[in-house]
Amino acid sequence: MDKYLHQFRLSDKTLMELSVRFRREMDKGLCRDTNPTAAVKMLPTFVRSTPDGTEQGEFLALDLGGSNFRILLVKVKGNGDQKVEMESQIYDIPELVMRGSGSELFDHIADCLANFLEKMGIKDKKLPLGFTFSFPCQQTKLDESVLISWTKGFRLSGVEGKDVVSLLRKSIKKRGDFDTDIMAVISDTVGTMMTCGFDDRHCEIGLIVGTGTNACYMEQMRNLQLMDGDEGQMCVNTEWGAFGDDGALEDLRTDIDREIDAGSLNPGKQLFEKMISGMYMGELVRLILVKMAREQLLFQGQTTPQLLTSGRFSTNYIYAIESDKLVFKALRSLGLDPSAEDCAATRRICQIVSTRAAHLCASALAAVMRQIRDNKAAEKLRITIGVDGSVYKGHPEFPRKLNKMVRRLVPDCDVRFLQSQHGSGKGAAMVTAVAYRLAAQHAERQRVLGTLRLSREQLLEVKRRLTAEMARGLCKQTHDQTSVKMLPTYVRSTPDGTEQGDFLALDLGGSSFRVLLVRLKNEKKQKVDMHQKIYSIDQDTLQGTGEELFNHIVYCIADFLDYMGMRGASLPLGFTFSFPCDQTKLDEGILLKWTKGFKASDCEGKDVVKLLKEAVQRKQKFDLSFVAVVNDTVGTMMTCAYQDPKCELGLIVGTGTNACYMEEMHNIETVEGNQGRMCVNVEWGAFGENGELDDFCTEFDRAVDESSNYPGKQRYEKMISGMYLGEIVRHVLMDFTTKGLLFRGKMSERLKTRGIFETKFLSQVESDRLAMRQVRSILQHLGLTGSTCDDSVLVKEVCSVVGRRAAQLCGAGLAALVDKIRQNRNLNQLSITVGVDGTLYKTHPHFSRIMQETLQDLAPQCEVTFLKSEDGSGKGAALITAVACRLKSEQLL
Repeated sequence: MDKYLHQFRLSDKTLMELSVRFRREMDKGLCRDTNPTAAVKMLPTFVRSTPDGTEQGEFLALDLGGSNFRILLVKVKGNGDQKVEMESQIYDIPELVMRGSGSELFDHIADCLANFLEKMGIKDKKLPLGFTFSFPCQQTKLDESVLISWTKGFRLSGVEGKDVVSLLRKSIKKRGDFDTDIMAVISDTVGTMMTCGFDDRHCEIGLIVGTGTNACYMEQMRNLQLMDGDEGQMCVNTEWGAFGDDGALEDLRTDIDREIDAGSLNPGKQLFEKMISGMYMGELVRLILVKMAREQLLFQGQTTPQLLTSGRFSTNYIYAIESDKLVFKALRSLGLDPSAEDCAATRRICQIVSTRAAHLCASALAAVMRQIRDNKAAEKLRITIGVDGSVYKGHPEFPRKLNKMVRRLVPDCDVRFLQSQHGSGKGAAMVTAVAYRLAAQHAERQRVLGTLRLSREQLLEVKRRLTAEMARGLCKQTHDQTSVKMLPTYVRSTPDGTEQGDFLALDLGGSSFRVLLVRLKNEKKQKVDMHQKIYSIDQDTLQGTGEELFNHIVYCIADFLDYMGMRGASLPLGFTFSFPCDQTKLDEGILLKWTKGFKASDCEGKDVVKLLKEAVQRKQKFDLSFVAVVNDTVGTMMTCAYQDPKCELGLIVGTGTNACYMEEMHNIETVEGNQGRMCVNVEWGAFGENGELDDFCTEFDRAVDESSNYPGKQRYEKMISGMYLGEIVRHVLMDFTTKGLLFRGKMSERLKTRGIFETKFLSQVESDRLAMRQVRSILQHLGLTGSTCDDSVLVKEVCSVVGRRAAQLCGAGLAALVDKIRQNRNLNQLSITVGVDGTLYKTHPHFSRIMQETLQDLAPQCEVTFLKSEDGSGKGAALITAVACRLKSEQLL
């Protein structure tokens, strides 16, 4: 027997090869170029999410797939309860309607719906409705499905090529005594997945093994080339019954399979289905029995008219025979007089045929599971498969054989099979419930995110208000009242290329600091040589006396000069001192207050240049011929101006944000003199401290401001810079979670922790097509291990909206600056370069582009080039000092 049927027995190796083959067919179906010729069509279903357990409400379901149909009222109770109550009624389709026109069928369905709603006492309610329509369709939206062709004996005119949802809506409207909101049309396979998905959130595959066979699963949108967009996921109906229609199964099909196909209603079609499903399983066994009887291997070579009649050996016989019952009775019903050996052989044939069906099914499932695992980049996949169909439910051994082989083929997947109840009816209601939830949630999310989106008019208003504040900051009378201080930097010129010599730079802004030697060579091609060492400041020195702090700094400078072989040198020094200062000269900076953990005594209110020089005098190891106090924003401009003489603006967008630019001296009323230009440190981070941005601030901005170290201060900076963007995102995510719009309403303790959502995450999340994986790892870091793909999509959208607003606000600020310069110079068109530095600008994948687009839109008369700065606080500090020394020597000459 085994020898005779050896072709029906498939080895693990063959099944694994078949699984790889099916995966290739899936790829063909997903690819836009190869889909038209692919046998496995991978149809988009427009179902974008499985149930998350929060669905609730009343929904109608209509299940049409045969000569009668069901209408269901499904009550879903979410919020952890996850109960479903159903009431349903079956309605017949009269013979006259079956043979009539499509409009008659849909009028009849509308009449039955009215009858059902009246019985339930809900005719006055407009309920969402899900429609299971089990005929071949081309779906173009969740609520739009065009009938390709009738099957199952239906031959109604005027429906093929039409959208069945529109036809049903038309019939309901014609009645006029009730209304429904038809939200979804689905196949029974999708219904199965959604029904089980309500009970088990790991359910991402739906499987039908009954009269026919098919599977669906949740696929990443980025792989679904037939659809626009690559965010999130969508359920794909594989239509795997057609696997092999292009010849891919020829080496595995037997003569019996070919005979079955030749005698079917659709020769050459659905070849995989014909090797698996209940419609053909009994017929496969019958043909084997006939062949073996004719070869004298069974029934003493006898056949009967019943045995020779197609369809007489029902698949139900196989269920009964494999249950060890009725094998004799089944064969007697075919007019045979079987021996004990005949009965045993028949039972063995049934086992071999059903085992092959289960194993073929397992092979294709393994391919689907690997696709999902690879999509998630998971080492081990935990997944549930929702199953329905008469073979799976009726055959005593099929589920066990299927389950066992799946585990053998995909050992790195933790798989559970969940039998569906009321798949096509309840499933339609669940798809509708999910669609209803998604629509409501989408509307609320967009309402909230809308507060973070700025129109062109709003951005122009930001530009106008900043321009007004800048004018107030430059004016002596209003300078003290304005939020934008427009501080003079006493930097009177950008480099002209003639600067040369050795310059020291000291970059102090945290518990570690840098000492640099910058060598400027005045050659045809300007050349800069730089050497640097990093030194640390221990906690005791940070919080000790000012004398101890500056003694330590001078000791480190002396060590650096020794290291460079320049002991005892006398050099000019550029001092980047990143603490709040009041500057009245280039070589004087009064420390207003320490920040960043510094608490050294006897420094606040004193000139830091004097404190440094006093420490040099105490040590007497070297001398400083000149010290310039430098702002890092100005350093950025100077570094870029050394490369490009047109650079007259500096911009920092990193942990904080600020800008500087070359202003006409006659406009700077806070400094004496009217000739030439001076660089102005805008200190634009403080813009908004007098309420200028209140009508653009959201509840999230206010929350971030209130919990910051300086509430009410640096309002513009708090909407733009890296220190705060992650916090804005975190507050939005907390709001969405509280409203049940995210993470199924479950708040993690880590998400409540201030600063946990770092701004670098924004750059990672928006960086490339693999962002969903990155989002998931970030969410895991936040303790949200159970987050879904939908959660990842939303987190990415929040990051995108917050990042975009920051870039646009920055662009609006720059537009104010470049237009100010253009108007200062009475130019119709300005061509200028901006030197830029800062981690947010350099690492965020879209910030620079959005900022530049906004600037171009709001200042169309300015042609602006951006140049990334390299080391504004080091090299830039040296260049400021070099320019000051050049100007000094020119004056002496």
